[in-house]
Amino acid sequence: MTSPDFSTTPFFAGLPDQLRWHLSQVAERHEYPVGAKLFSNGEPRQAFWVILEGTLAIELTGEGEPHRLATLGPGDVVGESILLQDDTHHTDGTVLAPMVAVRFGKRALEALLKDQPRLHAALLARSARVLAARLKAADATLSGRDRAAGFGGPTRDEKDLLGVRQVPQAALYGVQTLRAIENFPITGVALHDFPELIVALAQVKEAAAKANRELGTLDADVAEAIVKACHEIAAGTHHEHFRVDMIQGGAGTSTNMNANEVIANRACELLGVPRGTYTRVHPNEHVNLAQSTNDVYPTAVRLAIHSAIGTLQQEMRGLVEAFRAKGKEFAPHVKMGRTQLQDAVPMTLGQEFRAFGNTIAEDVDRLEEAKALLREINMGATAIGTGITAPAGYTEKVRAQLSQVTGLQLITAPDLVEATSDTGGFVQVSGVLKRCAVKLSKVCNDLRLLSSGPRTGLAEIRLPAMQPGSSIMPGKVNPVIPEAVNQVCFDVIGGDVTVTLAAEAGQLQLNVFEPIIAFRLLRNISALTNAVRVLREKCVVGIEANPQVMREYVERSIGLVTALLPALGYEQCTALAKEALESGRGVAELVIEKKLMTRRQLDEVLDPAAMVSGSH
Repeated sequence: MTSPDFSTTPFFAGLPDQLRWHLSQVAERHEYPVGAKLFSNGEPRQAFWVILEGTLAIELTGEGEPHRLATLGPGDVVGESILLQDDTHHTDGTVLAPMVAVRFGKRALEALLKDQPRLHAALLARSARVLAARLKAADATLSGRDRAAGFGGPTRDEKDLLGVRQVPQAALYGVQTLRAIENFPITGVALHDFPELIVALAQVKEAAAKANRELGTLDADVAEAIVKACHEIAAGTHHEHFRVDMIQGGAGTSTNMNANEVIANRACELLGVPRGTYTRVHPNEHVNLAQSTNDVYPTAVRLAIHSAIGTLQQEMRGLVEAFRAKGKEFAPHVKMGRTQLQDAVPMTLGQEFRAFGNTIAEDVDRLEEAKALLREINMGATAIGTGITAPAGYTEKVRAQLSQVTGLQLITAPDLVEATSDTGGFVQVSGVLKRCAVKLSKVCNDLRLLSSGPRTGLAEIRLPAMQPGSSIMPGKVNPVIPEAVNQVCFDVIGGDVTVTLAAEAGQLQLNVFEPIIAFRLLRNISALTNAVRVLREKCVVGIEANPQVMREYVERSIGLVTALLPALGYEQCTALAKEALESGRGVAELVIEKKLMTRRQLDEVLDPAAMVSGSH
């Protein structure tokens, strides 16, 4: 059987060829008729599939009626949760149209991933992202913005300050999360849409549990259960239980309690008691011990943004290398440089593309500088920075534990009162993201301008044709990839205004608007990351030069006289420029006609080597 080609499957995008080859060795091609069940609710997970042809419905049966959660088609992956957890299917997969799919069986896959840890890590990350996207779509399908309906079945009673509520027994979250879900149906974007934030919350809670255990304020068995629950969350499981909207009142309290309740209930299970048995592991008394939302939430947000920026930097470096590679490829091609949209002096297309790469590379460094600000934390500050309820020595111990858990060199802010109310680090990060967006958008503007035409524009480069460009004009192809990236950049720039206003609106010892700051920064980083990757993969690597057009522009341009100054002098060049303008003829044509230079001498002046000599 011919090995399948996964290069065009989004789930495997970015996997090195060698890892894709290993994966293809355990792939099995299957055909499924209409009505066939790939899997059913309650069945053990035995495989995952990549759909090549046909359609598959993902359904959840409730009250005897199937509810369609998603419809998958060619290029989609299904059953990928087997990579995250070894349990049973929670939905049905039913073939709607004759389907051809590649199947990866559990036994062969486990052997491969054990032998290929890099492949295992890459597939885990992709599975977590797909799962987050599927959960969001499923939530909207099942219950619109009332995400509590995502968990049905039996309930348990939980009590808080406001009274008793029934919480779905299947939910790891508790009563305070339930109230927050009901109170904030704002954006439809939940915590689980940002896995980095959930992982960061788990890391903070793990570090706190270890510090409290070390200080003797938390029993060892409870601490161990909390740490195990945090490890599971950090590995990508239980994210579906983080359901509070990203925009919320309370300065992040609902987010903190969502984490506290999920961790407490999972820890209860690990200790052999039912969910909701808070006498064993309590969300506040144990998971939140020596903590406040006001130090947990900003610290977790900082760690999440730090991680997300690292992913953005990786994609930006890839774009830099793509532009630099084009710079080498286009080095032989002379063109006219332009200032104020007017002819300036000759250069090479290679210089232009190398500059695109270098301007983006500068922002990779600026992001690294911004990350340093995020490594200053305020854990131990508790409510307002005074450290109330935190035992002596806790602040340093939790910092050390969190540094170990995250692998980052974290520092405690020298003034915890100041750090608890200050959001200047987020403003700085947002400003750097705006800088990245402004410069990236400018590069996209240039790509669109240089490729304009194809007959009546500059047409110096050709962008890959991605899709038909018009519903009325046959043959038209538009620069859709740079256009999309432009729009992402506009959104990021607008997001900076939101972050600025939210930071300014803080009052006294706390800024209650950190949720919108977190939402905008994480969304901006995610969108930029995707935009940079799309620009590289679907545009830059496929750009082609049009050397003949560029050469004609150079020889016809008045700007050529500047390159001739060393050979012909200012007065002669001025006369040439005047005659070229008045006659409409090219400068090169006049130079040869007047025998001021031979064709060979003129070509030497326009040699690409001469074009780059002044740039070093």
